Amino acid sequence: MGHRLDQDLPVTENETVTIAAEEEGQRLDRVLAARIPSLSRSRLKALILAGQVTVAARTIRDPSMQVKSGDTVTVTLPPPEEAQPQGEDIPLTIVYEDDALIVIDKPSGLVVHPAAGHATGTLVNALIAHCGDSLSGIGGVKRPGIVHRLDKDTTGLMVVAKHDKAHRSLSAQFADHGRTNQMRRGYLAFVWGAPDRPKGTIDAPLDRHPHNRERRAVREFGRAAVTHWEVLETFPGHDGQPVASLLACTLETGRTHQIRVHLAYIGHPILGDETYGTGFKTKISRLGPEAQAALGALGRQALHAYLLAIEHPDSDTADVLEFRSELPGDLRRLRDALAAEHRGLGAKRSK
Repeated sequence: MGHRLDQDLPVTENETVTIAAEEEGQRLDRVLAARIPSLSRSRLKALILAGQVTVAARTIRDPSMQVKSGDTVTVTLPPPEEAQPQGEDIPLTIVYEDDALIVIDKPSGLVVHPAAGHATGTLVNALIAHCGDSLSGIGGVKRPGIVHRLDKDTTGLMVVAKHDKAHRSLSAQFADHGRTNQMRRGYLAFVWGAPDRPKGTIDAPLDRHPHNRERRAVREFGRAAVTHWEVLETFPGHDGQPVASLLACTLETGRTHQIRVHLAYIGHPILGDETYGTGFKTKISRLGPEAQAALGALGRQALHAYLLAIEHPDSDTADVLEFRSELPGDLRRLRDALAAEHRGLGAKRSK
């Protein structure tokens, strides 16, 4: 007499349950969750509130309603949402494009592929509209053509494959990280403080944070992660002591949040990084007014993917394509403000 879901058949538009004697007096949403395992209790509650559930042919909108033995409960399932992302007319800054690949300069705030909380408005949606049916699907339905990614608020260069051969070639290059090929990725990062030497390497394995699965952390038995860095500029605060630096970083591996976690790990988190640099907020007071305003207006981590070099996937001679991206406007303003503080201190000393 109870409901049974046959896993070999597609889910129908309606699910019908007859309330058993032992279920009398229980909450409607609780009974349905137990009898229809394919739907979560939260999903069933939402369907009830939306008027998609009837009890004895009456529409019920109260998830806590007590059911009665013998009642027939029908759950109407709306048509499933399209799983494949749809094209959206989102402007792209295209640096290079041919039949095999497209290189874009990603702005801040653009999510790379659909995920929880970002079903639309992503780079993938923009690429589908731009490339149409040519976009590679080998990366999965929700990641067509994607071979690497940048965080939502990280700006800079990304390459996307336009067919399967290109996807395989580019994916292999990114997996190898330039060990046996000529692929390179470079980033510019504005960080708190100044390292005690001009360049260095961070070799520290990364894994999920033990208490927050949205974050990453250096973990003894994590996945290997190596970041090389070099100081390009150092900026003093109003007290004349170094308060920030501009680093050039290159990756030997490509872990999630790698540069952000590694730089925080050595005591130089990225300016504006609300996830890994919160302990350095007090240093903002050491910046001059112009730099404080520029950092306050930034609203993101000061990280930019400025360099990308790849071997063309359709070339038999491994032709190398190299692209560079200038700092976007918000990071230029930050750099100018930090440099202005430096010039102001120099002018005061010369008097």
